[in-house]
Order: sequence, then structure tokens, then C-alpha cells
Amino acid sequence: MKSYQLTFTQKIPVSLQETWDFFSSPMNLARITPAEMNFTVLSNPEHLEKMYPGMIINYMVSPLKGIRINWMTEITQVRKEEYFIDEQRFGPYKFWHHQHHFKEIDGGTEMNDILTYGLPMGIFGRMVNRLFVAGKLREIFNFREQKIQELFGAYPITGT
Repeated sequence: MKSYQLTFTQKIPVSLQETWDFFSSPMNLARITPAEMNFTVLSNPEHLEKMYPGMIINYMVSPLKGIRINWMTEITQVRKEEYFIDEQRFGPYKFWHHQHHFKEIDGGTEMNDILTYGLPMGIFGRMVNRLFVAGKLREIFNFREQKIQELFGAYPITGT
């Protein structure tokens, strides 16, 4: 399986605690996801109040217009106000490992995302990544950057 990695960095002009409180709540993910993806958290919100290792989160998402997919992730690691990691257990990817790192800096918080993923279907999956998936993921993170700027007045994101 071929794997891919994207990284994104954003400076957010609010405290580390405020940044952590927002991003460690799975219910906030829908707020920073493009509306056309119809991102819906299916898990009971009462069970998602405080993130912990082993937390399972179920979503419904539309990566393409008219196609709805169930997506299940698990929070595998959490170190409060430092990082958390989510991994796909069921969904569109063959492999999904998303690290969220947070660091206090002058004037706020630096957030780093490291996304490593793989697609099914061998060479066809590699073509789909090149033609669609990598670009779509960058679009999602660019949208997220804009929403975070609206919510917190964040500095621009940088990604690779």
C-alpha cells in the first residue's frame, strides 16, 4: 500500500487551553468542515464531552455530491494540551492516522496537523489520490483555516 502524508501548521491567537478545548471536542469538527460535505456526528454528544483514548466517534460524510459514507474513528492517544491522535476504524480510507499537535507560542498557540493516509485499490487508488483525494484534503484544510480565522482571528496556515 502506498501511503501519503500532508502536514499543516496554523498559529491561533488564543491560549493553549482555549485552543485545546475547541479542537479536543469532536462536536466542533462539523463547524470547521465544508457544508457541502454534510458532515454529521452520529455518536451521542453526551459521550463526546471529554476526549479520551479509546473514544469511538461515528460520522456521516459526503466526500462527493450524492454519496454518503459512514466513517468511524478512534481516539488512540491523548496528552492534554499537547496532542491527540485519531485513526479510522471504518470508512473510505485503507489507512488514516491524524496527529493533532498543540504548542504554546508568543501570542497564542501553534497547531500542527500530520495526516498520513492510504487508499484501497492499488494503482487505481494512487490515480484517485493524484486526481482527487489529495486536492480535496487540501481544500478541506484550507476551508478549516478560514473558519478558524473567523472564529479566533488566526494567522495563515502553511501546508505541504
